[in-house]
Amino acid sequence: MSEPEEDFAAMFEASIQAKRFERGQTIEGEVVAIGPEVAFVNVGGKGEAELDVEELKDKDGTLEVKVGDRIEAMVVSTDGGLTLSRKLARGAASLRQLEDAFRAGLPVEGRVERVVKGGYEVRVGGQRGFCPMSQIDVARTATPEAHQGQVYVFRITEWKDGGRNLVVSRRALLEEEQKANADEVLQKVVAGAVLDGRVASVREFGAFVDLGAGVQGLLHVSEMAWSRVSDPSQLLSPGQELTVKVLRVEDDGQKIALGLKQLSADPWSTVQDTYAVGQVRAGRVTRLAEFGAFVELEPGVEGLAHASTFAPTGKAGGWSKTVPLGMTGNFEVLSIEPGKKRIGLALVPEARARDPKAPAGASPIAPGARITGKVERHEKFGVFVFLAPGRTGLMPSSETGLAFGADAVKAFPVGSEVEVVVLEVDPAGRRIRVSHKAVESASEAQELRDYTARTKAEFSGSFSSLADKLRGALDTRRK
Repeated sequence: MSEPEEDFAAMFEASIQAKRFERGQTIEGEVVAIGPEVAFVNVGGKGEAELDVEELKDKDGTLEVKVGDRIEAMVVSTDGGLTLSRKLARGAASLRQLEDAFRAGLPVEGRVERVVKGGYEVRVGGQRGFCPMSQIDVARTATPEAHQGQVYVFRITEWKDGGRNLVVSRRALLEEEQKANADEVLQKVVAGAVLDGRVASVREFGAFVDLGAGVQGLLHVSEMAWSRVSDPSQLLSPGQELTVKVLRVEDDGQKIALGLKQLSADPWSTVQDTYAVGQVRAGRVTRLAEFGAFVELEPGVEGLAHASTFAPTGKAGGWSKTVPLGMTGNFEVLSIEPGKKRIGLALVPEARARDPKAPAGASPIAPGARITGKVERHEKFGVFVFLAPGRTGLMPSSETGLAFGADAVKAFPVGSEVEVVVLEVDPAGRRIRVSHKAVESASEAQELRDYTARTKAEFSGSFSSLADKLRGALDTRRK
């Protein structure tokens, strides 16, 4: 083979070798020859890459490597063969090399020196660069100083004043890397998977969590904790790392629903064992609704104190003033439905609150008891009377003591006190029949007894006085 043919074959082989690599790729090879200006590096195959000898010298001009040493360098050109740069890979590039990197879009290493207005001062080789705050990472940085002193790989996005001022971006490279790895990450994002992520942003309705490669899922506020979360920012912050569970994946990975509370036990799973009807438990009022007050008994377990369990005031919603938001108190457990996650509660009187262990049966509501209650509401068939928290009695129309056709609403205004006698109580203590007529009858009977006793006393006293007078007169005659 003639000399020109050999040169052509060598060039062809070098071009084929170069196509195996891409600009910006960092590769490792063995130094096979060091010339006055160029060193040759074996990177595998028959071809060899070229490297400027100056890049193998220290600041004093002494060679740092010898033939046979292995080095790491970056591919800066693949035209007609491989050209490498070691200083680009090590962040010590010259001005000319930085310009080549800018025009070729190659990444360069830089050190974040300090935080400045609007971003960071970055040293790339011997040059000063500026990285805008939004370009230092793919997610907002809560503490800008966290990047100070870090060495990152950047892309030069602007070349100013002949290279004396550079604008660089780390985010551009991270986003490219994320895009390349997104498909691999999505393969892991399936319902039921437990994955590590990082909080990208926090909103009123929840937080977006980065699962890697820019793939984000929504952690809704309702899925953060078993207890009610009113402000997600009090629980999570941007940049925070956490482990989440994938709940649902929709639209080919475009919508990913995440959960955090699912990684801990549901407190309702033990409610059946830890709560019982009649117990008195401490609780905190978390929110108010028209129909009652929601009370947190423990993180993740809420009960409802229905409006009907509060003493009537005669005003719509007047009961809510007795349980302001955030109030803590003692509540009696009226009912438990673990399957529906429901617990019925009633605020206990202060006297009973002093003894939370007092049994439910300590209530004086029993047949024959005379109790002062409050009128709760009127129905066609009678009047409902509030007797105690969670205890309402029915006073049938026939037991009101009113004449036929009389107006019960005027006689017993809502919120007014009324004295009644308990007629009947069912075994559960929830259905109670009371009578005001019985109170009146008892009062009349008592008045009759009092009158009879008083009359007898007066008659006995008068008879005694007459006898004394007669005895005195007889004694005078005898004398």
